[in-house]
Amino acid sequence: MLGPVRHVRHLGRYRQIVRILVRHGLGAIVDQLGLTPLLNWPQRLRRQPPTPPQTLAERVRQAIEELGPTFIKLGQVLSTRPDLIPPDLLAELNKLQDEVPPAPWEAVYQVLQDAYGRPPEEVFLHIETTPLGSASLAQVYAATLPDGSEVVVKVQRPGIRHTIDIDLEILRDIARLAQERTALGEIYDLVEIVDEFAFTLRGELDYIREARNAERLRHNMAPLGVVYIPRVYWEYTSERVIVMERIRGIKIDDVEGLRKAGLNPQKVILNAAEMIVKQALVDGFFHADPHPGNFYVLENNVIGVMDFGIVGYLSDRVREDLIRLFIVSVLMDVEGIVDQLLRMSVVHQAVDRARLRRDVERILVRYYGLPLKYIRARDVINDLLPIVYRHRLGLPTDLWLLGKTLMMWEGLTYILYPDFDFFAVADPYVRRFLRQSRAPRAIARRTATTLNQWISLVAETPARLRPILLQMERGQWEVRTREVTDPHYLSMLDRAISRLSIALLLAALIIGFGMVLPSLDLTWPWSLTTWLVMPGFMSMFVLSLWWLWNTLRGGKK
Repeated sequence: MLGPVRHVRHLGRYRQIVRILVRHGLGAIVDQLGLTPLLNWPQRLRRQPPTPPQTLAERVRQAIEELGPTFIKLGQVLSTRPDLIPPDLLAELNKLQDEVPPAPWEAVYQVLQDAYGRPPEEVFLHIETTPLGSASLAQVYAATLPDGSEVVVKVQRPGIRHTIDIDLEILRDIARLAQERTALGEIYDLVEIVDEFAFTLRGELDYIREARNAERLRHNMAPLGVVYIPRVYWEYTSERVIVMERIRGIKIDDVEGLRKAGLNPQKVILNAAEMIVKQALVDGFFHADPHPGNFYVLENNVIGVMDFGIVGYLSDRVREDLIRLFIVSVLMDVEGIVDQLLRMSVVHQAVDRARLRRDVERILVRYYGLPLKYIRARDVINDLLPIVYRHRLGLPTDLWLLGKTLMMWEGLTYILYPDFDFFAVADPYVRRFLRQSRAPRAIARRTATTLNQWISLVAETPARLRPILLQMERGQWEVRTREVTDPHYLSMLDRAISRLSIALLLAALIIGFGMVLPSLDLTWPWSLTTWLVMPGFMSMFVLSLWWLWNTLRGGKK
């Protein structure tokens, strides 16, 4: 009767999920997953109640909202997977609302008492019983510490961990069924996707981690002087409660309020651009919960930031790949774009390269000759989504988080500073990043990483060769050889290999010197480093000319 259901103890929740799916006209999905036996007979006969005409994407989004916090969070995570989700559904997932009625104060009071081991009134001088905000995972309250400091107290929603644990077990079951019974399961490891989501969601429930995110951003943003990250009160913070300094300001999208307070909307956008570019290109660590409710404007147009549960990470490699992709895009180099996507392991080797090239070319033609300041992130991303889905381009999730962040700020830019040129702010950071990536220290670091990979490969080789040697010993391998005794052929092969070896060595040395040269100070008198590098580069150049002449002469002979 229960079909493929594994966690029978969650049968009530299973039935609730199936009923919600059917009520929103998603009975076909229930049938495909084999979950129909969970419905009673009247529900099986009446699959979809009369509703106003809606698209499938709208019905999926409404079902997710009704299914509760775990599924809402899953929808938000899936909204960063354009390779997995079609564009129309992706647009609906971006509309998911994470606002729910607050839990009663009595239940929240018990969470606080469990966290501190004593009543909240003994911890705080005063705490409001009406929340400032209420979401699916937490509620936020205003409070005052014994020393008079005004703070906000973020408390985990009562019973939310138990609810999420049940839903995650059910989601894993559903992913397993989808893996076995749907075409999508032939392309993706759906169980692994759910496991990664479970890891992320449980991490979001750990407020110690969120507090560390806030401290890291506070340290990174301090040199700018135009962004304020509130202080964490660690002595009052635990896994289920986080206490931070309360900041008061004007909501960043309240244009009228900003002007009445004597603040400059254009300066606010400039400060925001400095913040985004530094986080993305310099630090590789950015605030990734981009909605206006998390950003307030303080005195002197300083931007105050709140809620650090969701952050993004961009490694040096990803940032460098992103900048290279941007450069070949500006140069309208279609082949360069496809090659860069392959280097980034974004494109599967089996992709229809000719079709991908045509799709990329269509987008480039659309923006040909248009100055960068008139190119909007929202338009570019919306143009890219169908291509990403069609070709299953596996761009890193954090890049899509960054894209959503850029889209949010771009929307504010239209309101506060319509003529703003984001690329003008980003340009010096891009140039600095490129210089740093070509500096001797960066090259040495990459070289050390490559050398370490080679050492690991050599160390692992015996273990990898052992099964092959055993197969050969058992006669399971057949090797055919042909002896070559022609001296002329052997001599020609020897010369070809020698020339190829010298060519590769010279090319590597010239490229290496070429990457180092931009970082040299060529003003006279030269430094010791310049004296060491320049003669070496000239020597490689002369050797290359000699090799070219020798090769041409040998070819004529």
